[in-house]
Amino acid sequence: MADIEVILGDITAQKVDAIVNAANSGLLGGGGVDGAIHRAAGGALLDECKKIPLGPRGRCPTGECAVTGAGLLPCKKVIHTVGPVYSGSACDERLLQSCYRNCLKAAEKAGLKSIAFPCISTGVYGYPKSAAAKTAFKTVRETLRETPSINHVLFVCFDNESYRIYQELKDSGLK
Repeated sequence: MADIEVILGDITAQKVDAIVNAANSGLLGGGGVDGAIHRAAGGALLDECKKIPLGPRGRCPTGECAVTGAGLLPCKKVIHTVGPVYSGSACDERLLQSCYRNCLKAAEKAGLKSIAFPCISTGVYGYPKSAAAKTAFKTVRETLRETPSINHVLFVCFDNESYRIYQELKDSGLK
């Protein structure tokens, strides 16, 4: 089983095979994690994202993912995923699970061994941090059984509250 680590830090500085971008469906940058990744990666990332076909629900529908190069980032790939805007419905959790599951499967398919996740949907999308963290850990642990080539998962928390929540879940061994 893969090693799971939790850190407080900047996802754009992580030396892993892939970082996950908590993107919007247009994949054209924006605020929060998405904006930080696009700024750090340089224009090549935006150019590559613009080449992804635009469908009726954007370039990347909620719960899905798209893999691109990393531009100037220290990783090999960026896996863009669109988390749900929190509404309180059961659908929110299913979509968030899909984000984590699809990113891990895309990483394995691309031959990547390590991946760093931000706290998907917990910023402007309003997902409660504790609920999102529980979904993230449970889904990642379950999906790692199906993606044996992934040997390192890193949760990169941007703020102290998220770090505390994720670290407590990791220490508790949440199944």
